[in-house]
Amino acid sequence: MSSTWWFTLLVLAVAAERLVELVVARRNLRWAVEQGGQEFGREHFRWMVLLHVGLLVGSLLEVWLLQPPWLPWLGWPMLGLVLLAQALRWWCIGTLGRQWNTRIVVIPGLPLVHSGPYRWIRHPNYVAVVIEGFALPLVHTAWITAAVFSSLNALLLRTRIRAENRALATAST
Repeated sequence: MSSTWWFTLLVLAVAAERLVELVVARRNLRWAVEQGGQEFGREHFRWMVLLHVGLLVGSLLEVWLLQPPWLPWLGWPMLGLVLLAQALRWWCIGTLGRQWNTRIVVIPGLPLVHSGPYRWIRHPNYVAVVIEGFALPLVHTAWITAAVFSSLNALLLRTRIRAENRALATAST
């Protein structure tokens, strides 16, 4: 099997993992709303979804259409980073439990979480997103997708983190 096919399987595995995340997020959103949770930052959420789908589709298109070479010296370390990003993401999900979501939802009266990766970093899930965003395409030398996603993601995360910080400030008041 060619490296292009192996890369395609990797991207499909990441897509499947994202679908599992969405199932967890939807379940947690229902629970949060039942607890009186309020959503923040709804206006930028569709752009986040579009950008993340673009990462997966762009990675595949770039590799299939441009046929960049697979470079072991780059591909293996980037695969390691992709796996570490997934581990960090699931550590975040496990730490937050029902409070984790792909949306920004604040449940009145619940304290902020300061355990797990949140002990050291305020937004560790976004660290995972940043790592995955450049590492996944670079597993198969898709430089264009890595650069475009990372640039757009930086702009979007600036908006997202501001919205989340404002929402979290309401939780602590």
